[in-house]
Order: sequence, then C-alpha cells, then structure tokens
Amino acid sequence: MSKDTAIPQLLTVFRQYGYEGATLAKLSEATGLGKASLYHHFPKGKEEMAASVLDYLNQGLQENILAPLHSDRPPVDRIRAMNKNVDAFYHQGEQACLLALLSVGEAHDLFQSQIQQALDLWIDSLSQVAIEAGVNPKTAHQRAEDAVLQIQGALVLARGLNNTAIFKRVLKRLPEMLLSA
Repeated sequence: MSKDTAIPQLLTVFRQYGYEGATLAKLSEATGLGKASLYHHFPKGKEEMAASVLDYLNQGLQENILAPLHSDRPPVDRIRAMNKNVDAFYHQGEQACLLALLSVGEAHDLFQSQIQQALDLWIDSLSQVAIEAGVNPKTAHQRAEDAVLQIQGALVLARGLNNTAIFKRVLKRLPEMLLSA
C-alpha cells in the first residue's frame, strides 16, 4: 500500500478515535501496514500521519465543498451544491468532523494552523457568495461563521443523539439563512 492509499484509512481511524486515541496499533490495523511500514511512509510518526490526513481533507474541502461556491451559478444553487457535497462528505451526518477532533488536546497545538486555515477558507468562500447575493460584507461574514458553526454543531448533535435529521435540517436551512435580504 502506498502512502496516498493509506491516508483514507488513517482518516477513518482519526475520525473514530481522535488524535490521542489513534494508536499506532489501530493505524497499522486499519491500513494493513506494519509499524515499520507506517514509519517508512510517515517518518515523523503519528503527527505526520495526522498532518497528511489534514492535507488530504483540505484538498477534499477545496475540491468538493468549496468548488461549487466558486462557480458562476446563482448563489442559492452554489449553496445547495455545497450542501449536497457536505452531506455526502459527512455521510449524511453520521461522520464526525476531523477538524473538530483535532482541535482539542495535544492535537490542538500541533494542527491549529491547518485547522484555522481550512475554516477561514470555508467561511470566506461562503461570505463571498452571500456578498454576491447582495448581503453587506459584515453581515455576510457573520452569517458564514454561523453557517459553519451550525454545520459543525449539527454534526456533534446528530452523533450524540443518533439522529441525522438534525444535520439534514441545518443543511436545508442554510441557503435562506446565508442569502436572505
């Protein structure tokens, strides 16, 4: 298995156990690679594995979540396209957000910059769509922050209550919340 093909399996482990709970044994089992092979691909160990997973997620964020926001379609269609991809990315609200999991404990200090960059990019992209829809820039930015907050909060609540309808409800309301006059 190559480094690139191991990263999605590593993502699964970090999503399930967080940084501290993702032991080398669990990472090895998920990838099918022995510990020596993991260190061959990731010489800095678990920290490099998590950083590679974050890079992978950031690329996915840009290609799947943000790309629809930068199209030339009407703003409401762009938000709906983003929502469709967010829904798929988080498996209809069943998957935890790795950005949230890696923003606590030891991982916070290690990955805060990467996490902030991803969230800022998402917020700025949503804000730009709202501005193009006629929302003033300050309000657009606040609404974009609220949108990401609602998505992330809905993921926590959906998992905690074992009810993905919460996540779907938030996604359904986002276009109006972001774009209303």
